[in-house]
Amino acid sequence: MWEHDGTTIEQVELGKGGPLVGVQGLGCMGMSEFYGDTDEAAARETLEAALAAGVTLFDTADAYGLGRNEEFLAPFAGAHREEITLATKFAIERTGDPHYRGIRNDPAYVRQAVEGSLRRLGVDVIDLYYMHRRDPAVPLAESVGAMAELVREGKVRHLGLSEVTGAELREAHAVHPIAALQSEWSLFSRDVERSAAGAAAELGVAFVPYSPLGRGFLTGAFADASTDLAAGDFRRHQPRFTGENARANTALLAPVREVAAAHGASPAQIALAWVQQRARVHGLTVVPIPGTRKAARLRENVAATRITLTAAELALLEPIASRVAGDRYPDMTFTSASREA
Repeated sequence: MWEHDGTTIEQVELGKGGPLVGVQGLGCMGMSEFYGDTDEAAARETLEAALAAGVTLFDTADAYGLGRNEEFLAPFAGAHREEITLATKFAIERTGDPHYRGIRNDPAYVRQAVEGSLRRLGVDVIDLYYMHRRDPAVPLAESVGAMAELVREGKVRHLGLSEVTGAELREAHAVHPIAALQSEWSLFSRDVERSAAGAAAELGVAFVPYSPLGRGFLTGAFADASTDLAAGDFRRHQPRFTGENARANTALLAPVREVAAAHGASPAQIALAWVQQRARVHGLTVVPIPGTRKAARLRENVAATRITLTAAELALLEPIASRVAGDRYPDMTFTSASREA
């Protein structure tokens, strides 16, 4: 167990032979992009608060802020290098065109990307290196083989994948051990339960759910992104969060609020507790990475690790995902759901 400032958080192994990390991590994407303006001082305070609470897995990607998020994390990583597990990703290619998103998995790009991430993060080795998205046009063995070379060269310690199917995870794991699978998993999004969760459990791969709070919708903090969020917030363009979809999905929060009231907790804490318990049903080690820029919210999120939901409460929450209106993204092409058999 890991103890800091009166807060105790369990540590778990991130994949077979992987690093020990706190059972909840921190997604750092929103500190640089996508959710409106960031108070940098407050965000840095949140990083320190996370470590003080026992959070040791910090997640970024080269695509977040076109590299700015990695640069933002560099001073923190340098100050706490031996205390944290640093995860970043490659594969989403961005340019100066704000509307362009390319996907590249070719070996040459893998090597180009890792060198850029190492430089921006200011580190000699990346603890966990993910393939952010899968390009089906590139053989998976080529991509993972190139990633494995980085491990042999000492540039990367462990490998991860994001948004892959169970079959793809098995194929990749046969090339080189995969420590972690990062995909969206929440009360609003359960695509991963079709094949990925089972494969991860079978292989001993840890699961790292991103957006475990449904990109904030499960907190109940907003009802319609088009009116309740800033103009620069990317959720204003997500199918689930505006118009009729938003109204229908807001109604789905009623049982979350009911369970939260019973525990004297917030809806966000119930959503996080659900992810932890649902993963255990699948026999998985799980480390959700809710994102926040506020230290107070970080502490609230970490406190969710101490909540246990009853069987009756889990049954009450069970139908939510099947009733959600709208897709996760406007374009689902590069998600695992689009490639499920």
